[in-house]
Amino acid sequence: MQEIGGYIELDTFRGEMLHEDGIKLNSGRNALDYLLKSNSIRVLHYPKFICNSNDRILRNNNVEIKAYSIGKDFCPVITNRSDDEWIYLVNYYGQISVEYISSFGKNVIVDNAQAYFEKPLDGIAAIYSCRKFFGVADGAILYLNKGYRKLSELNHLEQDKSCKRMRHLLGRYENTASEFYQDYSENESSFCGIPLRKMSRLTENLLRAVDYNHVKERRTYNYIYLHNQFKQLNQLKLSVPQGAFMYPLYIENGAEIRKELQKKGIYIPILWPDVLNKSKKEELEYDMAQNILPLPVDQRYGEEEMQMMTDEIKKFLE
Repeated sequence: MQEIGGYIELDTFRGEMLHEDGIKLNSGRNALDYLLKSNSIRVLHYPKFICNSNDRILRNNNVEIKAYSIGKDFCPVITNRSDDEWIYLVNYYGQISVEYISSFGKNVIVDNAQAYFEKPLDGIAAIYSCRKFFGVADGAILYLNKGYRKLSELNHLEQDKSCKRMRHLLGRYENTASEFYQDYSENESSFCGIPLRKMSRLTENLLRAVDYNHVKERRTYNYIYLHNQFKQLNQLKLSVPQGAFMYPLYIENGAEIRKELQKKGIYIPILWPDVLNKSKKEELEYDMAQNILPLPVDQRYGEEEMQMMTDEIKKFLE
């Protein structure tokens, strides 16, 4: 029986989600699991420049991996892909163009974890990660490819619950990131064993409260600000994505600058630390993982924070 009365819980929000028409799941790696099963994928061209979060899913589905390198344009270097083999294409920092994605034809999975505001292409599978752009603990959106085999169990999936994963988000809202970093790390680690489920009611509710136009405009403005400051120094030739994820500043001694910024309370992650363990030091992937500084441009910040971060980086460079 439904409870009536008692104390009031979190309000139910009525706004429209971005990617409302996608399949709402609990994590990006489980969205990949769904795609692998629905298409019976057996061979997958997969980038070296990526973390190991999908490794368990790939092993469990007995997928043969053909590892490929990328160039400084983030595009794959592949010479021997047959028509029946799939490619996992990461849209790094939103830098992969629609035309380039379309050039691969069918059998493509687009990882838009870093490009939430990119529209999915008709008939091409795409995965979006919610927690990389918004203050939610989990959640992913999946678009299926043309010709997929819909899994009957999708209609009977259990719905995930997120309330116990919210501590680091609520804690940082009223305190500092460093105080709740351990909670954040534990939440990230927990995704390894979470089964395929529907997106939680809590996560979906919070996503309906987001002002997507504001988020998109703020992220784009901050990205352009940093690009104007650093484009002459950056080893990457970048386009300006709408609603950017982060600004990738690729410079010599990026690793040292990261350490100096941390002392100033500016936290710049290594997005793919596993690459440092599985790549050789002379490989491009190793250098990019080490020396690309993914500078935050998200909706929490404005020009003042961008200027402060710019000043600290230029102090080191001088």
